Amino acid sequence: MSTHDMMEKEEIFSKVLRAGRRTYFFDVRSTKADDYYLTITESKKFTNDDGSFHYKKHKIYIYKEDFSEFRDILKEMTDYIVNEKGDEVISERHQKDFKKEYDTVSEHDDDEKEDTIKPSESFTDIDFDDI
Repeated sequence: MSTHDMMEKEEIFSKVLRAGRRTYFFDVRSTKADDYYLTITESKKFTNDDGSFHYKKHKIYIYKEDFSEFRDILKEMTDYIVNEKGDEVISERHQKDFKKEYDTVSEHDDDEKEDTIKPSESFTDIDFDDI
């Protein structure tokens, strides 16, 4: 394993945000000069037709010299979205009471529905080493 790979795996401080099929990892890491930077990784779970699944991951690196401007622009963008559209999710697919046409359930289907696994219950934790 190269020195870069070892540095990449060293986590100083980490937080995880689980959001449905998406998981965000916030990790403070150390440079060769022993300075710190931030990585933000989005990991999204995809299920294949055969029931197997895989994750797609996207990572950004944010260095200290960019923190102030990054924070300002992130705040400006998130404030804009909330001011324009509110903080409720608009997409009907993401609404808590969203039901697909075939999800309408008759009275005798209620017992079967209780046995179904909800997506949040079927989530498998991944280790950051999987990335």
